[in-house]
Amino acid sequence: MRLAVATAALLVAAAAQAGRPCEDKQPTARQIEQGLDLAQATARQLDASGAQVAILARAGQDLSKYGLRWSHLGFVYRDTTQQPPVWRVMHKLNHCGSDHAALYRQGLGEFFMDRPYRYDAAFVVLRPELQQALLPILADNTRVARFNERRYSMVAYAFGTQYQQSNQWVLETLAGAAAPGIASRRAAQDWLRSQGYTPTDLRLSTLTRLGGRLTQANIAFDDHPSARRFSSHIDTVTVDSMFAWLPQANLSDSPQLVKP
Repeated sequence: MRLAVATAALLVAAAAQAGRPCEDKQPTARQIEQGLDLAQATARQLDASGAQVAILARAGQDLSKYGLRWSHLGFVYRDTTQQPPVWRVMHKLNHCGSDHAALYRQGLGEFFMDRPYRYDAAFVVLRPELQQALLPILADNTRVARFNERRYSMVAYAFGTQYQQSNQWVLETLAGAAAPGIASRRAAQDWLRSQGYTPTDLRLSTLTRLGGRLTQANIAFDDHPSARRFSSHIDTVTVDSMFAWLPQANLSDSPQLVKP
């Protein structure tokens, strides 16, 4: 499989380590093989779908205790400037557990090389008109960063602008493409509310919130409404909530599962 080279302007640090605590441990030969197998299976299904742009999810962490299957997603698009065309992933990653994040453009192989918890994936094919609106945005480093906020929290409030997590950037960028008049993150969030998007309600105890805030730089809760936060409700953007909403809002087909 031909792996796309990450764009230098967007890629900082090693792609295999991005979005997780920095570790010296390198992936094993078996992990590399599993990641490439999943990348190849994903490319085959994307090719068969006829799509130009889709939203692709991976299971980087085990979130089953919260009732969630997937942990992270990004846009995947067909880059026809290369021959033969290749699939590239544009997504946002937190760097080494810090309080900031950046945008990355990667090949499918790199996307699945981050030692995921589970070697399967899922994607939704977006409506044709939304694909056409997104395609030039995803290929342009300036336009794709329009709704990006550097300050990061893993549990950023879905309708707040103080922080932004990875799935939230995808959702807000999608909103900006679906409604071209949107000019700010706040306007994107207002549009998402109007279209019926409902974030995931994580039930996190006071002790859990305090422990996370004190020990991890990439977790903050001060952007959440006090009444919700003090009653242990944390409303954040998840892959599962997006995969449930997109077909209901007539913005995509149903999710397709990929197994190598």
